[in-house]
Amino acid sequence: MFFFKKRASEASHTGILEFMETDIHSHLVPGIDDGVKDLETSLTFIEQLQEMGIKKIITTPHIILDRYPNSVDTITPPFSGVKAALREKGNDIAISFAAEYYMDEQFEELIPSTPLLTLQDKLILVEMSFMQAPPQLHQWLFKLASHGYQPVLAHPERYNHYHDQYDQYEQLREWGCLLQVNLLSITGYYGKQIQKVAEKLLADKMITFIGTDLHHHKHMQAIQSIGKDKKLMKLLDQYGFKNRELTQIS
Repeated sequence: MFFFKKRASEASHTGILEFMETDIHSHLVPGIDDGVKDLETSLTFIEQLQEMGIKKIITTPHIILDRYPNSVDTITPPFSGVKAALREKGNDIAISFAAEYYMDEQFEELIPSTPLLTLQDKLILVEMSFMQAPPQLHQWLFKLASHGYQPVLAHPERYNHYHDQYDQYEQLREWGCLLQVNLLSITGYYGKQIQKVAEKLLADKMITFIGTDLHHHKHMQAIQSIGKDKKLMKLLDQYGFKNRELTQIS
């Protein structure tokens, strides 16, 4: 009896992320931010994402200089450990790292001083305060563009300061920002209001990319459960996220 229940559970989430193919937002480098804490968890999550249909992972550790002062130098050693462990297991999934940059005054200083870690070519994942948009936001986005970068704003639906100013999302796009919704937002994981905004952004075709923003086991469990929602799966399959365009790019 237990065996059959396990198989049914596995079937409920196998292949449910095939519409993405490439996950552009996760925290799977162990021990350097608020994501996974150890190599074993990182490997487990990677294998589970593969089971759900992910073919390529661009994992994105936080770079928040006064909290997680990461760089190529801090990310490369633990990431290399993940790559080596995958090779030992015979797992050849395409995996690389970029970063999720927190936009503040310290970030502005990074833009001209060092090559930034990009998802692919010019695409750079950025975030801001959940409570208040920085007054220099337009300036920073313009500065990124002037240095050849294409900003991708992580989880716009989670910025509370835009919930009553929905027109600001269109302003962001006019400023050259692509928008990346979190998969968990659409499920209601972060609350009904965030889910509502995420659904409206999707309905208005304002979203370019989607990401798991996977940090820990509760996130993974919530992601695995989406296969039970046939209406949601239909929406995700039909939307046309641009993640797949990154799958074949090394």
